[in-house]
Amino acid sequence: MSTIALDKEMNPWEAQAARFEFAARKLNLDEGLWKVLSSPNREIIVHFPVAMDNGRVELFTGYRVHHSMARGPGKGGIRYSPDVSLDEVRALASWMTWKCAVVNIPFGGAKGGVICDPRKLSQGELERITRRYTSELIEFLGPEKDVPAPDMNTNEQTMAWIMDTFSMHQRQTVTAVVTGKPIAIGGSAGRRQATGRGVRVVCMEALRQLNMPIAGCRIIVQGFGNVGSNAAQLLMEAGARIIGIAEYDGGLYNANGIDIASLVEYRHRNSSIVGFRGADAVNSADLLLQPCDVLIPAATENVITSRNAGKVQARIVVEGANGPTTAVADEILAEKGVFIVPDILANAGGVTASYFEWVQDRQGYFWKEEVVNERLDEILKASFEEVVRYSQTHGVNNRIAAYMLAIDRVAGVIRQRGFYA
Repeated sequence: MSTIALDKEMNPWEAQAARFEFAARKLNLDEGLWKVLSSPNREIIVHFPVAMDNGRVELFTGYRVHHSMARGPGKGGIRYSPDVSLDEVRALASWMTWKCAVVNIPFGGAKGGVICDPRKLSQGELERITRRYTSELIEFLGPEKDVPAPDMNTNEQTMAWIMDTFSMHQRQTVTAVVTGKPIAIGGSAGRRQATGRGVRVVCMEALRQLNMPIAGCRIIVQGFGNVGSNAAQLLMEAGARIIGIAEYDGGLYNANGIDIASLVEYRHRNSSIVGFRGADAVNSADLLLQPCDVLIPAATENVITSRNAGKVQARIVVEGANGPTTAVADEILAEKGVFIVPDILANAGGVTASYFEWVQDRQGYFWKEEVVNERLDEILKASFEEVVRYSQTHGVNNRIAAYMLAIDRVAGVIRQRGFYA
């Protein structure tokens, strides 16, 4: 499948483009739509000054990319990281287009980011960066335009600042401009756990597809943030054994299973999983290559690559993160017979619950958490079935099937709408 040179393997935009190209060719997508969907609709770069706590003024760079708005307003997170780049944001925006289409919710794809290191910034500095970044993008945001959400190193508080800044410019409270907000200002019950819950749902479906029991299932999770910790907790409660947790500063392994509730409490007290006594300390990179039934990469991009894919011993890979497997690694895993639940399906629980939050904000009526979870489970199970059916019908792997399903839906809407001239 991959036409990516090894020197470009780690570029997420190149990986996305290679998968899009393969899926589009399988669909016999016409040339015009191919051109439209292979490039973002809009790329915004902003450079803005922020007064720091020490009195100095620093200049920050932020991005917001709209990939396709054909199916509805843009939807996608905002991340804060020193590694944010336009290619990364561009790739993430396109993945959001396909993700929303796979679960068939009425959003287009968008993504944003600011180049900064949140660990070196005070709460006041983060607030000023967030508000200024929001004000630079103000004309492009809105419930019918573009609806951001939390992502790497951003959270409910970040969304509250964005909502307030936008609302001040509008001279009225506009709760539906962001999702992932605190419940007190229009957030949804169940939203915080939704991505991890979605990972659990599709993991259970994959096990069922392969006739593998959940009881005693050995699972390794890479990343113990919001997604990884919630997925691990929910899967443990379902009967699985979480035998490994890998984090950026160290890993844990216990063949008999790690008590996730205790680990969550330990991490909350110590801001790290390192030193937890309920498991042995191990190297995080090595942990990904240990024998297990399910591997859940739930942290960041490019953790399964051409360098380590041949050593992966999992039967199933469930991608809780965006882009954790490179396009070159895809081919290696396929040759090994690994069953992959791709990111645009596996971690779509977050955007699905964000859709629920947006709907609730707009109607001014909020659902109980049981209702949110029930509807989330229903959508993800149906989407899993559609992707597997597409895979079997077209003789492709699950990732390409998900891309084909998504591209077909977006292209169909564009054909119906036509081209404004």
